[in-house]
Amino acid sequence: MSRSLPYHDFLISNLKDPNYAALYLETHMELEEGEELDPRLLRLALSHVAEALREQHMTPEQAKHHLEKLDELLSQPGAEAIYNLGNWLNALGLKLTVSVAPKVDNSLINVASSSEISV
Repeated sequence: MSRSLPYHDFLISNLKDPNYAALYLETHMELEEGEELDPRLLRLALSHVAEALREQHMTPEQAKHHLEKLDELLSQPGAEAIYNLGNWLNALGLKLTVSVAPKVDNSLINVASSSEISV
């Protein structure tokens, strides 16, 4: 009778594919409007990716040190954290791309919708 792989082993084996790892991280970082990033889930996702990709890009000692830097990196403020996260992911063979959506001015939306109301 065949046995299934434990979930963690299955996840790590899939994350060895850089495309899958990138998509996995994207699902943890992309947020809906009003949704907040859970730092514990992000740290867990990043540590899973590091576990999967470290063998391809670094020695065991380098991998240990790389993972230790994660908590410090995630506690940094804004732009500094993004820059350092990009470098951290780059060491694993991934590239961080950041896009910023323009903020919509609600006052203009209200003006446009009220002008469409006919009396």
